[in-house]
Amino acid sequence: MLDADLAKIYGYSTKAFNQQVKNNIDKFDEDFRFQLNIEEIEILRSKNLTANINPQNRFSPYAFTEQGIYMLMTVLKGDLATKQSKALIRTFKKMKDFIVQNQPLLNQRDILQLSIQTAKNSTDINAIKETMAKLDEKVITIANSMDDMVKKSEIGHSN
Repeated sequence: MLDADLAKIYGYSTKAFNQQVKNNIDKFDEDFRFQLNIEEIEILRSKNLTANINPQNRFSPYAFTEQGIYMLMTVLKGDLATKQSKALIRTFKKMKDFIVQNQPLLNQRDILQLSIQTAKNSTDINAIKETMAKLDEKVITIANSMDDMVKKSEIGHSN
């Protein structure tokens, strides 16, 4: 999650939020928090219309991993911070439980999608075969007609 989004959740300004993190920077290893580069910011802006990135900011936003968000819970103080920390923990737990419980379904969905595409491809191949067979018949009909015309022409010239 981006620093601006987390600041809003926890009831801080982005500047005050980042200051709290900087005051406890030893708790935020690179796999907990990292700063987005220009390319990542542009990708995020182009793919997510609701990205909370202010183009007027002088600094690139920070992104927090799940572990970084857990660490925020040890840094940010106050009733709102405690309430929001608990809510985020519960949300992450629900997300993980959902993924674990639906893993077989997710894999089955991929297999189903592959089966549907395979069936469509088979239908398309059969349609192409039918079209080719019809073209072959037309070519044979035209060739026979031309053969008849040549024979008639030869008969007419021999008389």
